[in-house]
Amino acid sequence: MDQQEPKPAYSRKLVLLIKILVVEDHPDSREILTTQLRNMGYHVAEATTGEEGIEKAQVYLPDLIVMDLGLPGIKGIEATRRLKQNPATAHIPVIALTAWNEKDFREEAEKAGIVEFLTKPTPRSHLEATIDRFLKEK
Repeated sequence: MDQQEPKPAYSRKLVLLIKILVVEDHPDSREILTTQLRNMGYHVAEATTGEEGIEKAQVYLPDLIVMDLGLPGIKGIEATRRLKQNPATAHIPVIALTAWNEKDFREEAEKAGIVEFLTKPTPRSHLEATIDRFLKEK
C-alpha cells in the first residue's frame, strides 16, 4: 500500500500569502535568509538600507519585517522607530537579526519597537518558530 508523503508544516503559508520584508545590507546574508524564507513558503521583498526598508514597508505592507541592525545610513533601530511612528506600518512586527551583542542595545531596540532578537546565523527551525509565533499574534 502506497503511503502519501507528509506535507511540509509550512504549506499553509503558501495559501495565506504571508509577506515578509527582509532588510539586510550584506548580499550573502540576505540571499541565505530570503532563500530560507521562500523555501518556507513566504513571499519575500528585500531592502538593503534602512531608508529603503522604510519605503518598501510603506508600499509592500508586509506581515512581518526581519531587520538587520547594522545597516548603512539609517540603522535598524532608527528605521524601526520610524516604522512604528507611521500609522500604516506601526502594527508590523519587527524581528532583529543581527551579529551585534544584544546586551549593548536591547533596551533601546525594544523601545523602538523590535519584538524579538535573533543572532546570525540562526537555525532555520528557530527562525521559522519565531516568525510563526509573531504571525499567530497578529
